[in-house]
Amino acid sequence: MPVEGRPPDNPELVERARHGDTDAFEELVQEYSDVAFRVAHLITGSAADAEDVAQESFFKAYRGLRTFRAGAPLRPWLLRIVANEARNRRRTVARHPQLVLDEAGAGVPDDPARSPEAAVVAAEERATLLRCVNGLPDQDRLVIASRYFLDLTTEESAGALRCPAGTIKSRLSRALDRLRLCLESSGG
Repeated sequence: MPVEGRPPDNPELVERARHGDTDAFEELVQEYSDVAFRVAHLITGSAADAEDVAQESFFKAYRGLRTFRAGAPLRPWLLRIVANEARNRRRTVARHPQLVLDEAGAGVPDDPARSPEAAVVAAEERATLLRCVNGLPDQDRLVIASRYFLDLTTEESAGALRCPAGTIKSRLSRALDRLRLCLESSGG
């Protein structure tokens, strides 16, 4: 089931790219560059590293596209490459990743009618949420980020994180329980 507002994979475009059509691949890069950057940024915690990871991932995807299974969804396959590259980059620089959301991606509409006090409370709640999410183990942080920050479906999350959909559901349930405990202990 496609997520609202997200264009479905274009099988014809993917097939053309699989057969060496660089224009078709360029269209796919344009279509997936934002989500690839967001996945890489969530894992690496660095915009500069995320840019490098996204570029390297598209390069690897292009090289591996001929072996891509015809008719399979491209998005999970591509995001799995991005996630692997980002984890490799993170290991290379040996730093703990932090989820970073800017005002535009925070999910809080900029309401001019909102009072300054309400804006401060919302910012504090967002900071508490991110502190709690960042305090979770990598596996928990990645499953929460894929489902809620990136709006991936369970199946897309499973593809990107290389595990069965049922595992995503159980990991997500446990991760949300841990997150809930952290938020309750933070007064959130």
